Amino acid sequence: MTHAADVAGTDAGRPARRAWQTPIVRTSVLVPTAIALGSLLAGAIYTWFAGEDVNWDWQNYHEYNVWALVTGRYGIDALPAGFQTYFNPIVYFPVYYLRHLLPLPYGLMILGAVHGLNLLLIYFLVRVLLKEAATASAIGASILIAAVGPMTLSEVGTSFSDILTALPILAGCILILSAEGRHGRYILAGVLIGAAVGLKLTNVVYALGAAAAVLVASRPLMATFCLGVGGAAGALATGGAWGLMLWREMGNPIFPLFNAVFQSPELVPTNIMDWQFLPRGMLDALAYPFYWLVGDNRSSEYPFRDARFAVATVLIVLGIGRSLITRTDIFTRRDTQFLLFFAVSYATWLAVFSIQRYAIVLELLCAPLIVLLIHRSIAATPGSAAIGTSPVRANAAMLAVALAAALWSQPGDWFRRPWSNPYNPSISKSLEQPAVYLLLDKPLAYVAPLLPPQSRFYQIADIALPIMPDGEFDRRIRTALKNPLPGGAWELHRRGKPIREPLLERYGMRLDASRSCVEIEGAWLGTAVEACPLVAREKL
Repeated sequence: MTHAADVAGTDAGRPARRAWQTPIVRTSVLVPTAIALGSLLAGAIYTWFAGEDVNWDWQNYHEYNVWALVTGRYGIDALPAGFQTYFNPIVYFPVYYLRHLLPLPYGLMILGAVHGLNLLLIYFLVRVLLKEAATASAIGASILIAAVGPMTLSEVGTSFSDILTALPILAGCILILSAEGRHGRYILAGVLIGAAVGLKLTNVVYALGAAAAVLVASRPLMATFCLGVGGAAGALATGGAWGLMLWREMGNPIFPLFNAVFQSPELVPTNIMDWQFLPRGMLDALAYPFYWLVGDNRSSEYPFRDARFAVATVLIVLGIGRSLITRTDIFTRRDTQFLLFFAVSYATWLAVFSIQRYAIVLELLCAPLIVLLIHRSIAATPGSAAIGTSPVRANAAMLAVALAAALWSQPGDWFRRPWSNPYNPSISKSLEQPAVYLLLDKPLAYVAPLLPPQSRFYQIADIALPIMPDGEFDRRIRTALKNPLPGGAWELHRRGKPIREPLLERYGMRLDASRSCVEIEGAWLGTAVEACPLVAREKL
């Protein structure tokens, strides 16, 4: 069967080109170098305009987990960040050191520049998909759509790892699509995607998408084997040591996840899942792209608006319809691999998480997907190749859709501070002595590095990971309270939240009414962490 996409790419089906239609694929170094520099610069500049990242997860565990690993706190504290305390901290080392070793805003601007490199990978992906049809308009439209993704923009220059691990996943996708039987590329793709999974387990949805994509390779069994070998190596390289430590210390290599399976004694036998964003049924699931189109943020904590998924959904339906009507297979093998990578990853994400941040790779992939679908659909129009109008129409459609998507997008906001008022709180003299701190709220772990290093921090209010009676953490807390530090004992909570005294009673403590509470400035503007002194309850 003849592919319309292949016909459109031949000399016979190609009209005389204007300058702006010249295939980018023929350039060697200049264009990708320019795009790389532009991507770096765009990420850095956006970070500078957006401000200092102080997102909830940074306050809860991104900062604390690295600090705890570096300073040996895992054997001292008890779950200051709740169940997230035991998420792999390796991926947060870059932002931790950039933030602490370089003056603001330069460290986070460098991080934002690295995040910007996702646009360079989108450029290469479009080149791989469209080959000779990768005109300047196609490249420009893809980069514009990718650059204004609401979740992508919201994470540029932040500690979130979704946008950072998007880099190896996109690179792995490019390698799979360009492999053409070269086994080394499948292995390297597996290493990259596996490494992303080892760093952040939610990336497993893209590993499944990659596995689906190689099933339609020219030699699927060998491709699957190579991808699997590479994936195992990559996951072990980035997550193996951490998983081994968790297995040895907690009896669960992915603690606290899937504890109903691994039965760690430090957690009730349950599988921690966030169900609040999942669709309520099949029709609801199918409607998600259109919810996002109108600004319904049911898959995210904070508002955003995005047209790309709705546009991609409509174009996929039109493309399939066009193929059926014309009785022509408009998609090449490579197109089918890409569509499978996207569709399987999206379906898995929707069924398991439906958390918008975890879909940043899909958000980025929508850009080349939309451009590809527009090109293939117009190229399949009867007579389009002969009359020589399809490149003009396709380029115009790509640019129009890209501009509309850019104008319609509304990025999410995870909270930032202006660079003129960076987060650098002063600590009350009452807290200058090492002390025991009982945390009654989240996120509070980010204040731990601000307090005396000999202090102890114990989270006793996490609903998802309650302290097990007579478990290791419970014994650690009770031992510390029996052997007070010079600064005594304090509880920490966010200002405005009620003090959960029953949690204190469990450990024989109560508020000390004879002394005043003190405040630590919160990371979010206008907020504060309150520290209130504690004393032992009188025994009856």
